[in-house]
Amino acid sequence: MQIRLAAELQKDSIVDGEGVRAVLWTQGCSHNCKGCQNPQTHSFEGGALIDFEEVKSWIDELEGHQGITLSGGDPFFQPNECAEIAKYAKSKNLDVWCYTGFDFEVLVRRSKNDQGILNLLNNIDVLVDGKFDISKKSFDALFRGSYNQRIIDVPKSLKENKISLVEKFYKEEKKYNPLQRKNMYI
Repeated sequence: MQIRLAAELQKDSIVDGEGVRAVLWTQGCSHNCKGCQNPQTHSFEGGALIDFEEVKSWIDELEGHQGITLSGGDPFFQPNECAEIAKYAKSKNLDVWCYTGFDFEVLVRRSKNDQGILNLLNNIDVLVDGKFDISKKSFDALFRGSYNQRIIDVPKSLKENKISLVEKFYKEEKKYNPLQRKNMYI
């Protein structure tokens, strides 16, 4: 199996989820969010095809990382490949965060007809969902680029059949960003 990536695994990130993380930048996205920080990852022909065994070796070499983050591009344009990587990372006791421009509700609906999307959702701990909205951009939004994006506890949301936000991040954000205390919740 191969996956189209924009770059090799990035180690030691502290901004792409909780703790020290390794980030896998997938290639391919059609959301075309105005102001996207990674427009070079939009082309579905860009980047490079990487063998799954090579990605596994990158994960095997990680030391001192809490988890991996799937970003891009958009990992949900390669759900089968990303599901395998997420499953492998979890087998190595790493948690998995994922960034997507799709809303969680859309992914759940699509997962009814797409086993790859369901497999990926079932191997994600935290999902940051929604398109980047430049009008809601903030450097104070924890682990996301704009306030419309949500930080979702995927296992709990799937189990309860309703969105469950990871409240501790919103509480931290409120504590450190008094200017956003009003109307910051979706």
